[in-house]
Amino acid sequence: MTNFFDLLLSPFRYVVSWILMAFHELFTRIGLDPNSGWTWALSIIFLVLLIRTALIPVFVKQIKAQRAMQALQPDLRKLQAKYKGKKDQLSQQAMIAEQRQLFKKHKTNPLSSCLPMLVQMPFFFALFTVLNNASKASANNDGVGALSADHIRSFDASSIFGARLSDTFLNTLNSGSPSAAVIIVAVVMILAMTASQFITQKQIMSKNMTKEALEGPFMQQQKIMLYILPLVFGIGGINFPIGVLIYWTATNLWTLGQQFYVIRNNPTPGSEAERELNVRRAAKGLPPFGQKKVDEAAAEAVVEAPKTQRVQPQRKNRKKK
Repeated sequence: MTNFFDLLLSPFRYVVSWILMAFHELFTRIGLDPNSGWTWALSIIFLVLLIRTALIPVFVKQIKAQRAMQALQPDLRKLQAKYKGKKDQLSQQAMIAEQRQLFKKHKTNPLSSCLPMLVQMPFFFALFTVLNNASKASANNDGVGALSADHIRSFDASSIFGARLSDTFLNTLNSGSPSAAVIIVAVVMILAMTASQFITQKQIMSKNMTKEALEGPFMQQQKIMLYILPLVFGIGGINFPIGVLIYWTATNLWTLGQQFYVIRNNPTPGSEAERELNVRRAAKGLPPFGQKKVDEAAAEAVVEAPKTQRVQPQRKNRKKK
């Protein structure tokens, strides 16, 4: 099973290691120290920027799917009311079948909000295996993916604030001589990673959801995920190399900024964020979000008005005298 998983990740591992190497070479050419932890940290951050930029179309699809999910909340509540109290197997199967039809009709599903994360996971695991194997590969004088043995030795020896990028919180605790620098940097990065993930989801739930969605059947699941996901990543973070923590914190901060921009400038119709946007637009003399100015709408109506054909006067036949 491990070999199959490793084989599955091999193309992602090569792509991630090649991009990491390319950014490292770029920063080295512009004068940064090739063996500095900050050079490698910048390479990881720019790897995040490249991957997240490439995922913008996926993010747009996620936004559309989420809004479609919110639009069907009234239908889902009606469906729940229809089958309320019916616990037999046939009724439950019928309700699930009707739910699927609703999702199909609105072209969405409950997992749509997880799409960018699911797409990111192969790259995350690939980077994890690259950085996690750096110390072992360095000791054996081996390369990893597109990174040569020299690159691996450079990365393994590099550090920020005295903490090596290949070290983990758990490994330093079990080493017999724990490094205070690794512990402090790892804890700060784990807290930043989990906090940014929590704030991102919290701002969506508090500002960018309609009243129907907040009262919908899937809201309870989202509330649970609000606390479960940061907890899972927080616990898992103690076994992440510092370099991986940099990657995940950077991608969470990107998500936080991206969601803030969308919520502020293109909110969900009927949400608290839309009401706040309309207040700002009204203060500037602009119409509500999604509506055009009255004069512009009138002008378009005139342009689009159907042209009536001019009726030619008919010639009357004069009676001969």
